Amino acid sequence: MKYATTIEEQIKILRDRGLIISDEEKAREVLLDIGYYRLGSYLFPYELTYPCKKNRTHKFKSSTRFEDALDLYYFDSDLRMLLLRYLTRIEINLRTHIIYYVSNIYEDNPCWFIDDEVMDVKFVDSFDIDIYTEQFKKHPVIADHHKKYPEDKYAPAWKTIEHMTFGAVYQLFFSIKDKNVQSAISKHYDVDKLTIFTSYFNAIRYLRNQCAHGDVLFDMKLATPLKSGPAGQLNSFTNSNIIGAIEVVKYFLKQISRHRYQDFCKQLEALLDSVENDVVAEVLNDISGFDMKFS
Repeated sequence: MKYATTIEEQIKILRDRGLIISDEEKAREVLLDIGYYRLGSYLFPYELTYPCKKNRTHKFKSSTRFEDALDLYYFDSDLRMLLLRYLTRIEINLRTHIIYYVSNIYEDNPCWFIDDEVMDVKFVDSFDIDIYTEQFKKHPVIADHHKKYPEDKYAPAWKTIEHMTFGAVYQLFFSIKDKNVQSAISKHYDVDKLTIFTSYFNAIRYLRNQCAHGDVLFDMKLATPLKSGPAGQLNSFTNSNIIGAIEVVKYFLKQISRHRYQDFCKQLEALLDSVENDVVAEVLNDISGFDMKFS
């Protein structure tokens, strides 16, 4: 069992492991702001035993500075904010198209999402437990619907699905029984194979969760590797890392709005160009796969 440590103890531990801390006051400020544990994720690539997580010595490579981890953290934070802005655009577009397309197929069934002739029975059976909970029904839009239409057990799709989590929307899409309906939505985004669209949708969902929860991006690994497709040919390195995920983001943005796609590409390029620390650039080049410029 490990126990809590003071800031002074944390600084001593880092120094004993070979980390150069030239400005102790700044280090104290950062550790109180970011936290020792979170900063550790950005110190990890500078360890001698990286990427091994077993039998770690926690010793740092020669000349590793506190600023190297901090600059990597700042880059990751800026990338997260950039991605969140455009992932939100993709999420809203996917959600809107699913609601619009499927609701117009089953136009006489505004609550098609709970119909076991339309949806997989497991999704229907768990809907009240996992999604349409008492807390969910407290959302102002849903609550107002039930106040106005007390006889309705559920609000219609365009209200209910609009306020479901993105993870629940992902589950909903893949619970639609008619594969032709799923394929039509996939083809709307010019993805001919449903297996590839599934791969892309999952990557967007995973990346969005990583960003929303403040998780590390520079060395992230997708739970399920991406399949090569219209977003690009991917290898065993890029099919599960941040580069592959960003290619999928670019692809969806291009389908939604060419202007937003161009904006994203420019802002990403500017972010990469802003990296002045060559040690950080090396990490991003070797571990993330970004094509970095070195001073």
